[in-house]
Amino acid sequence: MTTIAHHLRLVRDRINAACLAAGRDPASVRLLAVSKTFGAEAVAEAVVAGQHAFGENYIAEGVEKILALRRWQADETARTGIAAAALEWHCIGPVQSNKTRLVAGHFDWVQSVDRLKIAQRLSEQRPPELAPLQICLQVNIDGGANKSGLAPEAVQALAEEVAQLPRLVLRGLMAIPEPAIDFVAACALHACAKALFDQINAAGVLAVPMDTLSLGMTADLEAAIQAGSTMVRVGTAIFGGRG
Repeated sequence: MTTIAHHLRLVRDRINAACLAAGRDPASVRLLAVSKTFGAEAVAEAVVAGQHAFGENYIAEGVEKILALRRWQADETARTGIAAAALEWHCIGPVQSNKTRLVAGHFDWVQSVDRLKIAQRLSEQRPPELAPLQICLQVNIDGGANKSGLAPEAVQALAEEVAQLPRLVLRGLMAIPEPAIDFVAACALHACAKALFDQINAAGVLAVPMDTLSLGMTADLEAAIQAGSTMVRVGTAIFGGRG
């Protein structure tokens, strides 16, 4: 078993245990493997180990890997005669206006939308032959000075506007709170995001309720799952530390 495959198994075990502790079905939480700064060969190892959803913070690097993995899968299909499983690519880093065309043309999800202008450009630039781009709004849930994202009170208005844009599907919210001092404090931070998510859905302002709450990383995935996360974004525990 490769190191990445072993680490993936350990992370999945953590997710299952956290779901059990929270009284949740493990199938209700998806794992997003965050592959930023690691090469295509590391992603390929994770794919062989059964992981198919990947998050990239850096757009140009992410596009390079998307194209490299597409070539690798085509080669594997030609070699084995077995069709490759579809991969799902999430942009989870900041999106500037000059990068929206790259994102719209290559990624399947964007979890870091926090401005209407960016959403509009993604909508306009999404190629018609591709499935609609899946969108999460990034929330600065604890007001961290160095964090991207919307203030909680601004989220509902943007959600209503994004939900109306063509070629996009609003799926939910994403947050990256500041590190908490302990499990209880981390749960409280994530619970604020869950409360906002529930509040917007309960308001009935969206034709289709949101179904994705992207919370939790290597250090705090248990607290995020306890609070109600449906997707955890894990990098270090899978691929190792970054230089």
